[in-house]
Amino acid sequence: MPPSDNNDNEPSGQRVILIDRKTVYQGYFRVDRYVLRHRLFAGGMGPPISREIFERGHAAAVIPYDPATGHVALIEQFRPGVYARGVDDPWIVEIVAGVIEEDEEAANVAIREAAEEAGCHITDIVPALSFYVSPGGSSEHCQGFVGRADLSDVGGIHGLAEEGEDIRVFTLPLAAAIQAIDDGMITFLPAIALLQWLARHEGEVRARWA
Repeated sequence: MPPSDNNDNEPSGQRVILIDRKTVYQGYFRVDRYVLRHRLFAGGMGPPISREIFERGHAAAVIPYDPATGHVALIEQFRPGVYARGVDDPWIVEIVAGVIEEDEEAANVAIREAAEEAGCHITDIVPALSFYVSPGGSSEHCQGFVGRADLSDVGGIHGLAEEGEDIRVFTLPLAAAIQAIDDGMITFLPAIALLQWLARHEGEVRARWA
């Protein structure tokens, strides 16, 4: 529940007051600095706070799933953020995902990215989870899907060379993917969330695509 609207000092119904916003860095990604005040749970407005927000756009993610075999397609690629943390082996297992450009539908992005990143032809798509990735410092929001695909010939190396992508694609039974989460082999949070969603809803998904 949001904080109460009761406040004698600020305009009625206003929960956040934006004082200033400016772009402080623009490169491959963007960083904006916000100065704002927001409602307190105890009532009234808090003092002005300054926060830098990482702006990388919003994303769509999809797990290609073969209802005939119960397999999912996963990807593995180098991630500079993992390298920057000092990890010796900065390649991680993920699910297909891509940034939603202006005027694009999230489902269409998921279908396109499945073809580009994993060589998967999605023939139907089901909305799954909708979540924020790191709301303490980023505006990024992700819409997750499960996509129907024939995974019998899926695998190999994919991605767009002009975007610096070098993506290994492989398939696993869903149960094995869930076990990989428990074993610490899958650490990418959107993959963990969507795989667990699929494990809980696999029966209804397979019934839809029977």
